[in-house]
Amino acid sequence: MVAVFLVDDHSVFRAGVRAELAAAGDIEVVGDAGTVAEAVAGIESAHPDVVLLDVHMPDGGGLAVLRGASGPVYLALSVSDAAEDVIALIRAGARGYVTKNISGPELAAAVRRVHEGDAYFSPRLAGFVLDAFASGAPAESKPGAPDESVDPAVDALTRRELEVLRLLARGYTYREIGERLFISVKTVETHASNILRKTQQSNRYQLTRWAADRDLA
Repeated sequence: MVAVFLVDDHSVFRAGVRAELAAAGDIEVVGDAGTVAEAVAGIESAHPDVVLLDVHMPDGGGLAVLRGASGPVYLALSVSDAAEDVIALIRAGARGYVTKNISGPELAAAVRRVHEGDAYFSPRLAGFVLDAFASGAPAESKPGAPDESVDPAVDALTRRELEVLRLLARGYTYREIGERLFISVKTVETHASNILRKTQQSNRYQLTRWAADRDLA
């Protein structure tokens, strides 16, 4: 049995992952946590083989857990497919990175692969890692993409707002965004309203163009 510890700030998502991995037969979730402090303490107590690690959490996220608890193999499991997130986690020591739209059997396969010593990435993300380590510098989502840090409007957005923005720009409905991020439709609407205000756009069409111009889509 491969012992897995799950770190994610959404309890409903953790319950779903538990059920999916239990169906694999050879994987056991030995603990879970929704905060960095709980994760570090739980990992040190449970001694898992593999930690499934969310990237963004309110109190520091995946990087803070990686730096606080050494020993197990880490596999990032996140809604974010941004190159900077992928590279940051891999440079910090994670053995793989998959997005939350992965199926249960695929996630189980990823857990087995990293447990056996291999690296594992969702297909689209592997290119980010290869490009970054081939050049010796952090990769951008697309060649020539602008530096988000120099755009005050982008800087004003929270991590969650950036996640919602990317999904809005890709054509997802509020309900679909809520399902992917495990938040309510009302919360999605609130984030969308804040994004429109901060970016000074008046509607979703303008917002999509704005995001595309900054390679945020």
